[in-house]
Amino acid sequence: MAIEDQIADIEAEIGKTKYNKATSHHIGKLKAKLAALREEQVKRASAGGSVGRSFAVAKSGHATVAFVGFPSVGKSTLLNKLTGTESEVAAYEFTTLTIIPGLLEYRGAKIQLLDMPGIIRGAARGKGRGKEVLSVARGADLILVIVDAFNPGQLEALEGEINTAGIRMNTRPPHLQMVRGDKGGVTFHPTTKQSHLTEDLVRDICHEFGIVNAHIIAREDATPERLIDFLAGNRVYNRGVIVISKTDLVDPESVREQTRVYQKLGWQVVPISAETGQGMTELKESIYNTLGFIRVYLKPPGKEADFKEPLIVKQGSTVKDVCEYLHRQMAEKFRFALVTGKSAKFKEQTVGLEHVLADEDVLTIVQKRG
Repeated sequence: MAIEDQIADIEAEIGKTKYNKATSHHIGKLKAKLAALREEQVKRASAGGSVGRSFAVAKSGHATVAFVGFPSVGKSTLLNKLTGTESEVAAYEFTTLTIIPGLLEYRGAKIQLLDMPGIIRGAARGKGRGKEVLSVARGADLILVIVDAFNPGQLEALEGEINTAGIRMNTRPPHLQMVRGDKGGVTFHPTTKQSHLTEDLVRDICHEFGIVNAHIIAREDATPERLIDFLAGNRVYNRGVIVISKTDLVDPESVREQTRVYQKLGWQVVPISAETGQGMTELKESIYNTLGFIRVYLKPPGKEADFKEPLIVKQGSTVKDVCEYLHRQMAEKFRFALVTGKSAKFKEQTVGLEHVLADEDVLTIVQKRG
């Protein structure tokens, strides 16, 4: 049987099997088999040399944000509004046939925005050049999932395509570990109570991935899906924000209800109208905050701090990170640093390389002489 037919059969069986405690083990095995078949399908396609153009995007700026949505949800209009880039806009589907980059400059950060072709159902399996589009999204620092205010049901379909492409939104990687062995089979060693996995199910899932001797250690209450993602080893864990577009054309209460529904699902939501400009400031702020930027003002020894052009770094960055960003040898010649701001206990506190910086800190780096 062709691999496509095997996948279709398993998907159908999962769809018709009612989930309960008695069927959870069977469904877990089916999902593992399905994931393994999809991995094999991708390998075969790559070995055969896929045809068609691929998207090559040179990254620029401090971070990259990808627009993902169905055709004609307003991605190009949004790019134009945020950046001034002239991405072609028309009232028909598939207007954007390539990826149009734009640059959003906000609070000192230079953020690359990518207006990508609209995806369609089946995109993750190659329909409508969907694989190429989603492969670019995999490498972005943030994904804006754009849904039409007229079609609130779009989110479920988009989530399905994103998930099938191996992208996991707004979640952390599984807190699991595998130690391979030469004998003893597959054993399961949880360090916390498990609600979903048993040793038998872990063993069966591992066997679908060709793993016959290993110790699986779980430091979270893992689901079969989380174990499958861990074993697949090629998932990316990205941040995402839902943008509800065209809100000026629908009833405000409908927008509020959609926002509440999406928020209950764990999403950050920003309703906008690219035509009227409604929500643009809120969206810029959401992008900036979700990317986790902080501003560090550099003050050379004996000089004034540069408050016009802050250094943009990620939250959690240390003095060492700043040194390495400025020059690869700066950390080697580092003597000490002076910090004034939220991360310091007092003005011009003397700190070392491991000091964690905060937003709007003023930093002076003093180097060894010679």
